[in-house]
Amino acid sequence: MQKRSRIFSCALFATLVAASVVRAETISFADAVSTLAQACSADIKKHCKGVNLANNSIQQCLQQHEAEVSPTCTTTLGEVTNSIQQRLEAQASVTKICREDAARVCHGVAPGEANLVNCLARATEVVGKKCSQVITDAGWR
Repeated sequence: MQKRSRIFSCALFATLVAASVVRAETISFADAVSTLAQACSADIKKHCKGVNLANNSIQQCLQQHEAEVSPTCTTTLGEVTNSIQQRLEAQASVTKICREDAARVCHGVAPGEANLVNCLARATEVVGKKCSQVITDAGWR
């Protein structure tokens, strides 16, 4: 009975951790580099030595050597890539998703997307959930 309870507790904990990862905030570009450096440094040194950092070259190199790269690096690369993609998509869609909130809350704000995003990011209590989430996912809060 005690073993069954322990297994159930572990399964519940794993489910909660997985659920929190699904809705985790997006990662910044600086944090992405740090995370990849920590998880993939040995693989980068071994398989991608001398590869230029520009234009996703390290990512492409690691993907080309996927069969030889450590599981930790492969998993981290996938997670970081997905998070950065989510951040870029949020940044591209914030104006559309927050259009109604911006009209209601930010009237009179100087023209320009940066001014509008600043207004919306500060108005945390009055913008809708979707708008608030896309601003967070975009990394602007």
